[in-house]
Amino acid sequence: MRSRALALAGGLSLLIALVAGMATAQPSRTVRHAVAGRASAAQAAQTTLACAGGSGPIQHVIYVQFDNTHFTQDRPNVASDLQQMPHLLNFLTSNGTLNTNDHTILISHTAGGILSSLTGMYPDRNGQTVSNSYFYYPPTGIPAFSTSFKYWTDLVDDATGSRDPLPNMVTDGQKNTPAPWVPFTRAGCDVGGVGTANIELENTGTGQFGDMTQVFGAGSPEWQEAQTANAQPPGPARTIAQTDFVGIAIHCSVGGGICADPANAPNVRPDSLPNEPGGYTGFQGLFGAKYVNPAIAGGSACASDTAGQPIADPAGQCGFPGFDGMLAKNTLGYIADMQEAGVPVTYGYISDAHDVHVPNPTLDTYQSHANGPGESEPTPPGGYVGQLKAYDDAFAAFFQNLAAHGINKSNTLFVFTVDEGDHVAAGTGTPQPDGTLAYAHTNCTVMTACPANQLGEVNADLKLLLPAGEPAFTVHNDDAPTVYVNGQPARTDPGVRQLERDMGNLNVPDPYVNNGQSVPLTGALADTVEEQTLHMVNTDPRRTPTFTLFANPDFFLTANGTTPSCGANPCVSPGFAYNHGDIQPEIATTWVGMVGPGVAKRGIDSGTWTDHTNLRPTILTLLGLHDDYTQDGRVLIEDLTTQATPPALRAHRQTVRQLSSVYEQLNAPFGQFGMDTLVASTRAIKSTDDAVYNGIEDQIASLTTQRDALALQIRDALNAATFDGQPLNQQQAKGWIAQAQSLIAQAHSLSQG
Repeated sequence: MRSRALALAGGLSLLIALVAGMATAQPSRTVRHAVAGRASAAQAAQTTLACAGGSGPIQHVIYVQFDNTHFTQDRPNVASDLQQMPHLLNFLTSNGTLNTNDHTILISHTAGGILSSLTGMYPDRNGQTVSNSYFYYPPTGIPAFSTSFKYWTDLVDDATGSRDPLPNMVTDGQKNTPAPWVPFTRAGCDVGGVGTANIELENTGTGQFGDMTQVFGAGSPEWQEAQTANAQPPGPARTIAQTDFVGIAIHCSVGGGICADPANAPNVRPDSLPNEPGGYTGFQGLFGAKYVNPAIAGGSACASDTAGQPIADPAGQCGFPGFDGMLAKNTLGYIADMQEAGVPVTYGYISDAHDVHVPNPTLDTYQSHANGPGESEPTPPGGYVGQLKAYDDAFAAFFQNLAAHGINKSNTLFVFTVDEGDHVAAGTGTPQPDGTLAYAHTNCTVMTACPANQLGEVNADLKLLLPAGEPAFTVHNDDAPTVYVNGQPARTDPGVRQLERDMGNLNVPDPYVNNGQSVPLTGALADTVEEQTLHMVNTDPRRTPTFTLFANPDFFLTANGTTPSCGANPCVSPGFAYNHGDIQPEIATTWVGMVGPGVAKRGIDSGTWTDHTNLRPTILTLLGLHDDYTQDGRVLIEDLTTQATPPALRAHRQTVRQLSSVYEQLNAPFGQFGMDTLVASTRAIKSTDDAVYNGIEDQIASLTTQRDALALQIRDALNAATFDGQPLNQQQAKGWIAQAQSLIAQAHSLSQG
């Protein structure tokens, strides 16, 4: 979910400070430098994408990333999210491949999941090691709050740049992470963005390095509109700048495309990427619905949803409907309008279907609340069941409309995926006569007295659960809270060690287990050593958490020191019920579906282990395009036709598959190596014996160093085979496989003590 982690990450005082500094944020979410021009020249010769001058069959690319949308059933008697969208599910399984063994990254949230998919890089290389928001250490040593959701070139400290001058999207060498639209626009293709993390404006911040400043410039008419709107009281006048400029964008190729249309010329602005490998000059874009809508809707100020109705914000103002308003009908409507207007590559985000995005004033106690699996409401929007039905109707209209305009599986690469999975914090729903389920949407403050059909995460305040005398600290509120101890002390600091042990030994009552009896709160612990292993340490040293607590997934943890509704005891809040960020299989396991030329028709592929970083290289391989950096992922050759598989990966295919598989188990956050070292890390951190702690930590650090060196060799070889045609040396590959298996075995042995 885009909104919740941002709104709750630092407590009310931090939210107020964030709003004051950034204005209207979204409501209630080793670079390989190429010689300039090399990539575009290579792409023009091999691409299958028509707008890039290719002779292949692909004329369109449609990429959609859902928020919190599940393939597996959350309750045995309730159809899964995808099962309740049969028009999408059948499209994927009948015409291509639906991989149901995909995995997210850590920390597993909307921003991190989307951005790893877009870039093909793990969070340590795209910057979002903690999302949807995070803390960093300014010179004072007191953790400061920032949000992951910013335009691609924004800084950590948007207001002044002095507290942390590095990019929010930071990569190797502390440079700005390469932008995902670049290989398309360089090759001659316009790229549209619809609510997809950080490729459009994310807020109307007018700070020195804020979104409006970065794209439009301080003092521009757009910047002035945002300044004026941000000073208004809540209401349409305050939200108009977000409606006009946030969430919608088109990145244009040079000399052609939609930006070259004279009618759009007054609204075009520079598309600036000063750190882009290989250079990026002369490119322009249209930013915001105010300028994009007329360009894709025949001059109209309104784009249309899949039912042909104007897309508007909650106040009825045409434009971006808000991130909570990215319902399937709105996102798919924007994508269709862009595609039909000649924007051949589009990225879209769809809000989760579990939460009420349009509150029912008669029924809703909360401005937003969760629906339990299988739950319905008597009036629109119809709860969980009704929203998924509306999503399915939108997909039916979407595919029909595209086909009427000649956009179909024969000439379009369709990619659908999800940012993360969820653990449902709820009891057993009460069956209703119509086959739906009902849940209790009330606060429950006595864990042993919660009803059997209770819905909602268990809220607990760590500062109230811990003994007195702990060092001052801040947490990124979460099911998997990252902990930042004031002053950024070393991991071996006695106060840090005591805090880790105390958190690791907490027991709390859980209404969903043993009738409210106490259960261990902590599932796993990672300090800076294991965070490095899990790709949770980026090149900005100010952002590294002191340690991370992966909790019982029924819980959402804060550390405000005051929780009026709960006091010192946990309580259930029905406002949210779908927890993620954590390490449980239902959170870690996601899905990705592809249809189009070059995609094998395998139906459901549950056997191929994959994760988010593999999506980028697979898409670029199908299109014959090439990034100017090395991705962390590998091509999903299992789900491609032989003809679409790069020739260097066809040779010794079995060895390539073995190497790819062991590479993932060695390097992916949810691979066996990462999960086994996390078990060992937990034992070390909870130990009261410094010799045990130091011994295990040293072994994890040594194994990670060896892992990183080997993974780099495998990664570079797979990238070179995929994009540069350099065949793998079979004997060398077999040696790497043996080394990887040895490291994985050593990590497993360490996990067993």
